[in-house]
Amino acid sequence: MKRAAKNKKTSNKKPKKRKKGSFSDALKAFLLVGVIVVFTVIITYAIINIHSLLKKNNDPDTHERISLEIEQTNIEPELTSETFIQLINDDNINNNSNPSSVVTPVTQPVQNQNTALSQPVQNTTRPNINTNNNPSSAAQKNDKMGALVFVIDDAGNNLRELDPFLRIPGPLTIAVLPGLPYSAEAAKRIRAAGKEVILHQPMEAIGAQNPGPGAIYSGMNRQEIREILSRNIEEVGPVTGINNHQGSLITMDREIMRIILDFCLEHGIYFLDSRTTADTVVPDIARQTGIKIAERNIFIDNEQNESAMLRYIESGLIRAQREGSVIMIGHAWSPDLAPLLARQFPVYTGQGYTIKTVSDILK
Repeated sequence: MKRAAKNKKTSNKKPKKRKKGSFSDALKAFLLVGVIVVFTVIITYAIINIHSLLKKNNDPDTHERISLEIEQTNIEPELTSETFIQLINDDNINNNSNPSSVVTPVTQPVQNQNTALSQPVQNTTRPNINTNNNPSSAAQKNDKMGALVFVIDDAGNNLRELDPFLRIPGPLTIAVLPGLPYSAEAAKRIRAAGKEVILHQPMEAIGAQNPGPGAIYSGMNRQEIREILSRNIEEVGPVTGINNHQGSLITMDREIMRIILDFCLEHGIYFLDSRTTADTVVPDIARQTGIKIAERNIFIDNEQNESAMLRYIESGLIRAQREGSVIMIGHAWSPDLAPLLARQFPVYTGQGYTIKTVSDILK
């Protein structure tokens, strides 16, 4: 009897254990379902983002917005050459010996009036690229497509990087840095190749990067600035214009930019604003002084790969169609840029674009 009672008592406890086990299994199942739901939501969100990013990358207008963001964040691609990095840290950066006020005159002075590149450029002479031997049809096509201006910055560090650009069969504007081992020789070779030479004038930036030899800094007086410009132009001239290397701080300084633009006006050369800051005062000062200026629209090689550079150029093509012209800046130290331009120039002219220098669109 006792054993039966004990067995009966034991049997009465078993349902309670099963009930507790069932509750535990239900809780585990609920948690598992929750984890699966959360994981599914995360995966779905990631897929949506990837799809959105791919769609954005295929939108040509996206690259114009990227270019605008670049100019608003004071970014200009930096020199990657070890030689130049060594040079800008050298003691001879601040070499002020033998200052000269002599500037080699420009053979064709620019007319003294302001040009806003946001307005369509009227192209008076255009090459006949029509495959149908119909000049009037080709001219109409070119009028519709617009002018492309390619500016190559940072020449003068070495001749090896420069040489591929000189072999490109088409107009280029090449900006030469002063005070480097090959500054004068680079300028000489650029002119011999039939390309346009301008001075790539180093200027102080907001981020306090070293702009290199022959730079203009805030706090300099009128005489110091004019002597620097004269000395730099004497080294690489004759030149048709000047553009700023770095210079986000200087191009925000009304007093200094007035001195620089007055100098340009005096010597019949233009100023190309590289627009390393959205807060540049150059257009405003140019209107006051009556000098023609140009403004950079796109940096081509912020990303060092061919597909990215092509996308930036394609956004420039759209802008040229819309506004009449576009100025795109690349750099002599970009290894893939010269081969890309050499290959694409015939393509763009075949599509009806004209390729010009900065001087061409300011005439």
